[in-house]
Amino acid sequence: MNMQRLYNGARAPTHKHFVKVATMSAKKKIAIIGTNGLPPRYGGFETLANYLTYYLNNLFEFIVYCSKTPKNKKFKTYNDAKLVYLPLKANGWQSIIYDVLCIMHAWLFADELLILGNSGALILPLKFIFKKKIVVNIGGIDWARSKWNYFEKKFIKICEIICVKFSDQVITDNKYIQLLYKKTYNCDSQLIEYGGDQTRKIEITPKMKSKYEFLGNRYFLSVNRAQSDNNIDMLLSTFENLPQYYLVIISNWNSTEYGRKLKREYKGKFANLFIIDAIYERDELDMIRSNSWVYIHSHSFCGTAPSLVEVMHLGIPIICYGARTNIETTENKSIYFESSIELRKIILSLNNDTLQEISYNMSEIAIRRYRWSIISKKYAEILM
Repeated sequence: MNMQRLYNGARAPTHKHFVKVATMSAKKKIAIIGTNGLPPRYGGFETLANYLTYYLNNLFEFIVYCSKTPKNKKFKTYNDAKLVYLPLKANGWQSIIYDVLCIMHAWLFADELLILGNSGALILPLKFIFKKKIVVNIGGIDWARSKWNYFEKKFIKICEIICVKFSDQVITDNKYIQLLYKKTYNCDSQLIEYGGDQTRKIEITPKMKSKYEFLGNRYFLSVNRAQSDNNIDMLLSTFENLPQYYLVIISNWNSTEYGRKLKREYKGKFANLFIIDAIYERDELDMIRSNSWVYIHSHSFCGTAPSLVEVMHLGIPIICYGARTNIETTENKSIYFESSIELRKIILSLNNDTLQEISYNMSEIAIRRYRWSIISKKYAEILM
């Protein structure tokens, strides 16, 4: 198989790749709500907002709401989108107030609202007053995550129900979630996933090799947020008993007790385990990802995970936790596990033919489905 023919490298996209879906005499004002804002620094929704404003600013006038930001890091515009800052955080309990205030402001100044997430759902029943089109990407079955307590799960579930009932269009990012919403709410949602073609293959530099001793060797890699539904503990306990294989895990370990506990238990204790703090420098992260031998995607409660489709664009062989969403994303062409025993068997049975086939399939799927030009066009058709 000719990998070079299929995969020409994941470079930053340019306008010439986007096919204009319409011409407009007067641009609609589209408010993007529910992210930390632009420029994108972290998270799938921020990356989505970045590429929508990049590809579609010739069709729409965007207003992007941004969370609390130091004065010296604020921008008036980004990708020709107007940025509006609020003195609140877009995460945690403040996200509810943050999103509500953004929605209220957008009702006054925008023609349509694109809401990412469901934190501000409580105010949506008032939409009849303003009569503005509301498009919501709820972001998956967040209420099912183990990190939430009983009352938090109930609240998130209520927000989901309100979003489905009071939005004009619901977007789901995974076929399984689309089917679930149809079954649960009789909701005909629009399936739009994420792009991942912003990733790049980067050669190992001497500087980075001195910083990360595993570079240049054969290593498994997993990049996760430090939360229990990402099964980091399962990966560590598996590789703890496979000393002949290197495992590198990059995570925001210090952000949760789950992460801090694992870091205390494993960091520096096993020669084959590398516990790396979250990396926000894109080139550095891409260098580590693109030179890994096998990537392990262990998320169990995501939709179409941005981190997964990004690695698919790098042509890396991928092993996935056997969640229905992951199977849909990879079109059942990866290898799947649901326990440490299954993962161990998979690792010990890997061979070059299997890895080459998975690598090819992941690249083919990513190029066919998970490019920002494709994703942006689908959003444009909804926002018209």
